[in-house]
Amino acid sequence: MVSSPTFHPDLGASHRRIQSHDWAEIYVVGDVHGCRPALERLLDRLDPTADDLVVFVGDLVRKGPDSAGVVDIVRQNPNFITVRGNNEQKLIDGRKSIPALTEDDLSWIASLPVAISWDDSLVVHGGVDHRKPLAEHDLTELLNMRSLVPDGSYDRPYWFETRRDAPRIFFGHTVLSEPFETPTAVGLDTGCVYGGQLTAYQCSTGEFITVDPETTHEARSSDSIVDPERAPPTSS
Repeated sequence: MVSSPTFHPDLGASHRRIQSHDWAEIYVVGDVHGCRPALERLLDRLDPTADDLVVFVGDLVRKGPDSAGVVDIVRQNPNFITVRGNNEQKLIDGRKSIPALTEDDLSWIASLPVAISWDDSLVVHGGVDHRKPLAEHDLTELLNMRSLVPDGSYDRPYWFETRRDAPRIFFGHTVLSEPFETPTAVGLDTGCVYGGQLTAYQCSTGEFITVDPETTHEARSSDSIVDPERAPPTSS
């Protein structure tokens, strides 16, 4: 039996553990960023039943045109769950606001877990630094992790390219030119709001399912869209 991951004491209540055997299928969906039409098309493709679980990697909101609509879709489906992304955290901290969101929406956002896990899989928005125990990670790291270089942001190496340890991490945050998959990391932010695609992963088959957005909602420089590399399978 796979044990539940251990988090920093300050984050213990922000972890949700689910039982995979309770669900016929588990899908994991990348950053939606308020792109409701793309999400609706993706859900049409997935066609989840009430027995299927849809897990989002965070950043449901901001940058796209309909954050409230995306939040409504996720809130109204009991088999849809999400972790908190850095853009949800900006709303919680008061650094950003979205007038279309109600106080009830904001309370729901504030209640979101930082991590969701099942079996040997873990969903966080940003990532995990495999050079130290998960229990030593703070909120900022789990929401924003990208480069292993101090303050590196878009400087290689990226954590997911070099990770070789369990559990397998499903993540968003880093905008990728294509979905990324290794035995220990699955990257799902393929830049829907920037004119890329919205991506989901079907856990039982290992298949990526993608849809194109209806338009580009925000420009993004090419040097901040990562072409993911798969480092040689050596021990970290």
